[in-house]
Amino acid sequence: MAAIAVTLVLWSSAFVAIRHLGHDVTPGALSLGRLLVASLALTVPLLRSRRSRMTRNEVLLLLLCGITWFGIYNIALNDSERRIDAATAAMLVQVGPIVVALLAALFLGERLTGWLLAGIAVAFGGVVVIGSAMRGEGGSNVSGVVLALLAAITYAVGVVSQKVLLRRLSGLEVVCYACWIGVVVCLPWSGDLVDVVRHGDAADLGWIGYLGLFPTAIAFSLWAFALRHADAGKQAITTFLVPLITAVMAWVLLDEVPPALAFAGGALCIVGVLVTRRKPRAMPPPVRG
Repeated sequence: MAAIAVTLVLWSSAFVAIRHLGHDVTPGALSLGRLLVASLALTVPLLRSRRSRMTRNEVLLLLLCGITWFGIYNIALNDSERRIDAATAAMLVQVGPIVVALLAALFLGERLTGWLLAGIAVAFGGVVVIGSAMRGEGGSNVSGVVLALLAAITYAVGVVSQKVLLRRLSGLEVVCYACWIGVVVCLPWSGDLVDVVRHGDAADLGWIGYLGLFPTAIAFSLWAFALRHADAGKQAITTFLVPLITAVMAWVLLDEVPPALAFAGGALCIVGVLVTRRKPRAMPPPVRG
């Protein structure tokens, strides 16, 4: 649980950082810079560790994870936050855990228990409340919503493919290789990144470095470690807490005070996550007479 808690805090901070960078850095350049920093940071420990020989199916799954979750997800999320506010984007991305639970049931054989479905409904209701409370004037447009939903779907595909890879590969291997695949996906925006490095201010470069090291290299590695020991569906549901944490961080760091309704939505998210952690009651053994 500690690994998940740290991951959620770092991922929440990413929404704040992306919003802060806003219109100063293009979505592609921000994605490439973030992934390049993470890839370099992860390569150092990977070179010192024992690496596995991957099968053809594992290579294909790794490509799927890297292209969707690390490549398309980052570009889509960054672009969506140029069109809709961060809280609405965070709300829409939380469609992802629902898709994860469904995909995990279809392809990984994980159970869709009554508690899991009830927790999904409660937590997503809380996310909707937060998004409604935080939406500013002219808060969203169609393209921004579509991009955020695309990010949610690619996140879900990435989590499920990563879960399969973690059956034999280490979390460090999966995250590092997927990051480099994401870098390749974002290479068309290398010219934009060069412009940022040459002409951007030090604060922007610092934020890009932060995004690469903490919400990407560290958080994704911790997530992979936790995912190796948990059901993909149940673990993904914990990310319903991200909009609440994001709202608090935006309050502290960006001086954006969330309305009271946002805290009510956050309470629903917490209740929903707690519900999903409940285990079905064991059936009593039959009485033999």
